[in-house]
Amino acid sequence: MSILPQEELVKKWESEQASLRQQVVEEDTEDWQRCHDFTGLERVGGVDLSFIKGDDVNACAQLVVLSYPDLELLYEDSQMVTLTAPYISGFLAFRETPYLLEALQRLETTQPSLLPQVVLVDGNGLFHYREFGLACHLGVLSGLPCIGVAKNLLQVQGVEKNEEHQSQIASLQKGGESFPLTSDSGKVLGKALRSSDSSTKPVYVSVGHKISLDTALRLTHSCCRYRVPEPIRQADMRSREYLRVHFPTAADT
Repeated sequence: MSILPQEELVKKWESEQASLRQQVVEEDTEDWQRCHDFTGLERVGGVDLSFIKGDDVNACAQLVVLSYPDLELLYEDSQMVTLTAPYISGFLAFRETPYLLEALQRLETTQPSLLPQVVLVDGNGLFHYREFGLACHLGVLSGLPCIGVAKNLLQVQGVEKNEEHQSQIASLQKGGESFPLTSDSGKVLGKALRSSDSSTKPVYVSVGHKISLDTALRLTHSCCRYRVPEPIRQADMRSREYLRVHFPTAADT
């Protein structure tokens, strides 16, 4: 992929995104999603990539599976990978998805009983330039329900980090409260969630695949002990620790 000139690569990726976008399911598909307390949900996954400082090619791809609702570790997979696709804004998924998908496939092959019923992704879903972020990409290719949970606001489709946005954040009084991220066209692409009483900085939740926004929001909040939901927090911590142990002279980013 990376041997194509960037302009051609962008066109190719835009076409692939548009095609895969048609497969995204933006509603609840599982029985547990329709239960107020998520009865039947037992395994929640989290994925993340951590890079060696100063190196944007070699990374640790991390998958964790936690029990639900206790959020105790059931499975973890840390794998060093070499990213082959270039970084182009709006196309992060083409760099990262293959390695996260491989982690899920390894688990399905070796211990299928531990395969997560939903995956929380450190990144965006429908809240994206073309409504097809990393969580959508991974969801469609894996067939699993996925939720995008971003730590920083992606300024797209008229959503901006302006005074109005800051005012909306300030209006969130307690954990679980949220406000919509509405595009210029009027479509709600995601929601800003105050994930805990102690955290005033929100996370940004959007649909990845096979789940509704309201359910994604409730589940994300229920997985939060701190600001970042536990599956993603554990994936991030464990991938960074892996780099610290195996590359002690190069601090992770």
